[in-house]
Amino acid sequence: MFNQHLTAFVMVADCGSFNKAAERLYISPPSVMKQINALEKHLGIRLFDRTNQGIRLTLAGQAIYRHAKYLFEYSRKAIEEARELEQTVEATFCIGSSLLNPCKPFMDLWYQVNDQFPGYKLHIVPFEDDHQGILAEIGALGEKYDFLVGACDSAKWLNMCSFYQIGTCSHCFAVSREHPLASKKSLGVRDLFGQTVMMVRRGDSGSVDTVRDQLERYPEIRIEDTQQFYDIEVFNRCAQTQNVMLTLDCWEGVHPALVTIPARWDYTIPYGLLYSKTPDDEVNRFISAVRRLAEPGE
Repeated sequence: MFNQHLTAFVMVADCGSFNKAAERLYISPPSVMKQINALEKHLGIRLFDRTNQGIRLTLAGQAIYRHAKYLFEYSRKAIEEARELEQTVEATFCIGSSLLNPCKPFMDLWYQVNDQFPGYKLHIVPFEDDHQGILAEIGALGEKYDFLVGACDSAKWLNMCSFYQIGTCSHCFAVSREHPLASKKSLGVRDLFGQTVMMVRRGDSGSVDTVRDQLERYPEIRIEDTQQFYDIEVFNRCAQTQNVMLTLDCWEGVHPALVTIPARWDYTIPYGLLYSKTPDDEVNRFISAVRRLAEPGE
């Protein structure tokens, strides 16, 4: 990492001889002397006293030598730290985590297969649920994150990432704790008559569109389109109004002012691991390990 002249200077000072330094550096003595002369000229400082008895450092040379040795040691530590960090990066899975897309399901899988990844560590990377920014987070798979976890049948999401399903989530409803329906154990379609139901607009989620098809059969139910992807503001609006919100059972407890109520139907959405469309070998190896958990005979 250093100018070769400085390396030659320290070697000469350590050896006390141009000839011995040349042997250690595997170059000729004239080359060593040329480098020392060039360094002295560059610095405008005489570094060695040359006598018939040999060479010795000048006072200025002693100062340069002392600081050069410090720089060499500092450089060694810097390189060592950089190599350790490189190894850490290579042996780390970065997992995104947010309020609506927590990393716990990944952790549950990890502790079942981590013996197949000795030396690996997990790094949890928090991010905000933002309907305007979520596509950028999905696009960061393979760079900022190795994995995200969430409910997903979004056409836009799946166009940007790979998806491995580990389960399903059920579509259900959320209402404020003061809502007349809050005490219900479950809700059927007729319970929604006279209600405004919030859900994402048609066209991106097949499972949500199926629920919409069911509800749109009844003119007694009003549907309010939300933004394309839920964030905490959608939950806030539900809590601050008398609206009913289509939600998922995996989001129960996300907003403390809301009650999540099961629906009397079997509409579900896939839930699983999101990862890059061009995953590296270790990500593929993890997906294979998870697949073997679900399909032990494979």
